[in-house]
Amino acid sequence: MADLRNTFAGITSPNPFWLASAPPTDKAYNIHRAFEAGWGGVVWKTLGEDGPPIVNVNGPRYGALLTPDRRLLGFNNIELITDRPLQLNLDEIRAVKRSWPERAVVVSLMVPCTESAWKAILPRVEDTGCDGIELNFGCPHGMSERGMGAAVGQVPEYIQMVTAWCKQYSKLPVIVKLTPNITDIRQPARAAKAGGADAVSLINTITSIMGVDPATLTMSPSTGGKGSHGGYCGPAVKPIALNMVAQIGRDPATAGLPISGIGGVGSWRDALDYIALGAGNVQVCTAAMVYGFKIVQEMIDGLSDYMDSMGFATTADFQGRALPTVTEWQHLNLNAVSKAVIDPDKCIECGRCHIACEDTSHQAITAVKDGVRHFEVQDEECVGCNLCVTVCPVPECITMRPLAPGEVDARTGQTVLATAADWTTHPNNPMRQSQPA
Repeated sequence: MADLRNTFAGITSPNPFWLASAPPTDKAYNIHRAFEAGWGGVVWKTLGEDGPPIVNVNGPRYGALLTPDRRLLGFNNIELITDRPLQLNLDEIRAVKRSWPERAVVVSLMVPCTESAWKAILPRVEDTGCDGIELNFGCPHGMSERGMGAAVGQVPEYIQMVTAWCKQYSKLPVIVKLTPNITDIRQPARAAKAGGADAVSLINTITSIMGVDPATLTMSPSTGGKGSHGGYCGPAVKPIALNMVAQIGRDPATAGLPISGIGGVGSWRDALDYIALGAGNVQVCTAAMVYGFKIVQEMIDGLSDYMDSMGFATTADFQGRALPTVTEWQHLNLNAVSKAVIDPDKCIECGRCHIACEDTSHQAITAVKDGVRHFEVQDEECVGCNLCVTVCPVPECITMRPLAPGEVDARTGQTVLATAADWTTHPNNPMRQSQPA
């Protein structure tokens, strides 16, 4: 039986599924319901310093990118940090942790980029008995205009400086939440590590505008006729997040730094992808907002069943296993050859593979054979691009078959070699590396 108990940056929880800092973790009422549903931990919605309350708009805060059948692809928000008094939040955090001592309670923080501001708030947060803090260096709207959020996360020197303050003035584990609105995610991750961070979490939301209302020609959603760029999240950002998680995991300067994976996690399969690429746990927001807290039960059962089927006792058994398979394009094996294969017994003859290949690729799939409607791959034209697999509506109807060494590629007439070769040594590369004598 799989054991999902998790330790991340020294913080223990009964499973690796945490709720991310967001509206679902805004108050004790939500957190109690989340823990009753089975979540292993939460990151409390971002707290700010004492003073006048944060003011949110009294209008649309969310927007969505939907499929024609109204399934969610992407989600946009212009929420700010908590608009509830600091002391009220601290009191509720203390009470929640006492009620749920075995669950992880991490507090997200965002205050002005001054040592005095961080020095003042850290002891008050630590006094709640929470398990750790997460530094919100990712919010791309509202707070960044005030010199916080992504305005800090885009400057590695600031990240290192604030992280060091937090390590100096608190004994709690420090998790640095990174913004994806940056050219090279490795730079802020390195800065967080240099500042003494115990872990990083990523990604925060991506700066975005959802669209325009065709009737009014105003940005949508809007309040009072105008809108603002917001933060994009949900299933559509997962590939971007996975790439950034892998970049940090592969970087020698940050290899081994614990990572909490965030972005489009809505099922156990999503969690598997993050963990296999090196994440120690995952955080969820959009899926919980769309489907409710009980989705965690499917995540727990699904991951547990998968681990049992694979013989994995704990998530540590497969954490990072996929990371060595990630490389740069220049190191891909140019001698490897694959061909698409269509299973005629599964084919529903919709023709999507043919149209996609005929119109936009390599004209390698027939539509008619011997006067009869028939879809078949022509190996002499197929380059193994995988487009037909992607557009086919029937699972596993079209698959990719790697050619074995010794087989002849019908397209090139060349024999497939057992030895690998990549662009760094290819004769067409004007900057190719010289081969050893």
